[in-house]
This record gives sequence, structure tokens and C-alpha cells, in this order.
Amino acid sequence: MDVSSTGLRVLQQIAESGSFTAAATRLRYTQSAVSRQAASLEREAGATLFERRSDGVRLTPAGLTLLRHARTILDTLTAAERDLTGTAPRTEVVRLGVFLSAGSVVLPVMLGRLAASDPHLTVTTVEGTTPGLTRALRAGSIDLAVLTSRPPHRPPDDESPRLHTETIEDTELVVAVPAAGGFAGRTSVHVDELVDAPWIAAPSSRPEPLLGVWPGLPGRPRVVHSTRDWLTKLQLVAGGFGVTTVPARLAPLLPPGVSLLHVDGASPEIRRVLVARLPGHATPAVTAVTRAIMAAV
Repeated sequence: MDVSSTGLRVLQQIAESGSFTAAATRLRYTQSAVSRQAASLEREAGATLFERRSDGVRLTPAGLTLLRHARTILDTLTAAERDLTGTAPRTEVVRLGVFLSAGSVVLPVMLGRLAASDPHLTVTTVEGTTPGLTRALRAGSIDLAVLTSRPPHRPPDDESPRLHTETIEDTELVVAVPAAGGFAGRTSVHVDELVDAPWIAAPSSRPEPLLGVWPGLPGRPRVVHSTRDWLTKLQLVAGGFGVTTVPARLAPLLPPGVSLLHVDGASPEIRRVLVARLPGHATPAVTAVTRAIMAAV
């Protein structure tokens, strides 16, 4: 089989992004160029590598097999380039992905612990949604990920073999509201009172859920502001411009003017925080970072 490193990088990006279009954007290629590389890979492999679905593209079992080898090949090429150019890193690097609300809670404490216990390690981070970070793990773009799940807490994806996961904590989902106004002085709110509330939510696309709206809210939510940035969300809440959901763990980081309310009339929404990696033996560096994450929460 004669495949190019460009083709393998295209395979990796399609696996991570879940679409040809997104892969083309990340690689700064045209979509037709990505399609040609994908078709060439399938010809060389003599197998179907990509499954085209209504919600994007996923790799077939043959595609996942090739991806596993592609990660090794691309890592080796990167190491060779560093050796040849004399730019080999002096420290071990662990690439960590974190879901959207975890960074502010986990990262400062975790990085502080590592600086004291394992100064030879360097952690780089990228933020994303749980589905996106799961794809990045499978694609080999990151080494470790902090993910979240909701009941019944199924595995992050249905690929085989399963990702190796460890539970960090379970935390309750609550609603952030303006401290002044109609919710002043309250500790809870009935779910029916939230039906007509103005919501501040993160934009989403299939298959990722709308983040920031109470799950199972009766009727269609009225989303008035859309942003992924948690500081922006909470500042909008403090200004009286809407409400949003947050994990209870964010309570110490709330700006003035924001209160957290438990939701009555609905089942508790528990969010599980996980640290995940590819199956198999973890490197000492990944183990050290995992240990620091577990101790930081």
C-alpha cells in the first residue's frame, strides 16, 4: 500500500472533525482536494474507509485500523523532523483537551501541581465539546481529555475498543440567574417558571446538544444570546439579560450579581466529569497529568 503523509493527515483530520468540509478548513485545503485524498486512500487500502451519514462522516472499521497506524507514522515523522532540525523539545509534552466549563476550574490547580511535582512535563491545552474532544482523542490529535457525560452515563462514543475513562466527580447542573429582580433571595426555581425565560446558550450543531438551556425544558427555549465563552455568559446573567445552566462546581468563580438556583419539578441533572485516553498502557507523562487532574478537583 502506497500512501502519502498528506493522505494520512487528511484521514486524521476527517476523523477528528467529522466532516470533509471541516477537515479542509483545518488543513487549509479545498474540499475537493480533501475528497481526492480520501478517494486515493480508499483505492490504496482496497477498502471503504469513510461512512457518509446525515450527521457527518465517521470512519469504518477499516478506517479506524488505518487511523491507528497513521497516528504512529505521523508521530514518527514529526520526531524525525525535530531531530533533523535540532528542535526536539527538552520536555515531554502532553496534549490535553478540556470541555467548555472545565478549564477555569481544573487547569490552574492542575498546572500548579505539575509545575511542582513534574517540572519536566509541558501540558498544552485545547478547548472543545465532549463529542469533538472524543473525536480528537481517536484521531490522535490530543493525548488526554477531560469530558462530561449525562445520565445514564454511557461511554463517550460507540467505537471499539472503548476509550479508557476514569471518573473525576459528579456535579449537579443548576441555573445561573441575576441576583436582583424576580429571582432575588431564592434558592430554587420550578422548571415551569423557566419556560418563558430568556436563555443564554452556546451555539451547537448536530450531533452536539445546545449548551446552556435546561435539558427537557417544556416547549422551545427562547435563546436571546448565543456564546461559547463562559465569562461572557455569566456577565450577561449578572447584567440581567438572561439565564443559563452551569455546573454547581463553578460556584466559587461566579461574578458579582449572579446566583445559582436548584431546579424543582424535574429530575436532578447530574453531570459526570471524566478523564479519558486511548485504551492500552498509558505513558508515564499521561499518567502524571491524569493524577494531577484527579487531585485538582
